[in-house]
Amino acid sequence: VAPGVLVPRPETEELTEWIIRDEKASGFSSPDILDIGTGSGCIAITLSQELPQAQVSAIDISPQALAIARENAERLGAAVNFRCQDILDSPSKEQDSPLWDIIVSNPPYICEHEREDMEENVLRYEPSQALFVPDHDPLLFYRAIGEYAVKTLKEGGQLYVEINRAYGRETTRLFQSLGLRDITLKKDFYDNERMIRCRK
Repeated sequence: VAPGVLVPRPETEELTEWIIRDEKASGFSSPDILDIGTGSGCIAITLSQELPQAQVSAIDISPQALAIARENAERLGAAVNFRCQDILDSPSKEQDSPLWDIIVSNPPYICEHEREDMEENVLRYEPSQALFVPDHDPLLFYRAIGEYAVKTLKEGGQLYVEINRAYGRETTRLFQSLGLRDITLKKDFYDNERMIRCRK
């Protein structure tokens, strides 16, 4: 990692392990996977390594983050297709046909008002762009990701996201309103509502 990317947290490891367990249990032969907001590449690279038949792509708005992710993938021998893309401005041409079996994201989800309770080292060294959302729209990225998932997931494809523990019910209702189904709200090992899985 470097100052341009978020330092991976244990909760993100749990999210990634959840996907790996589900995929190994399902017997998916070669799923197409997209990691939105890849940062250091930790999710995409791990999925590529643990699910070697998968075709893994990853996007981020930050060229600096993508450079670090590509370096990590090269060093670890992971085959991941990285590209620069803003999920808040996803290209319409991608929204016309199903692309993905799995979409995963750990997007920014900390509200600005929570800044005062955070550790100084996080505020000083980690990118605000990867952490914060406006107080007036805490579900900004989940709305964009959910809408993108509805348009680009294959039928039966799954969306996995890490969430702000304060907005589990709200995020669940948002995904329901978009037509996603089989929604599971899962707690992390700190007993916080931290991740959601749903299906198109």
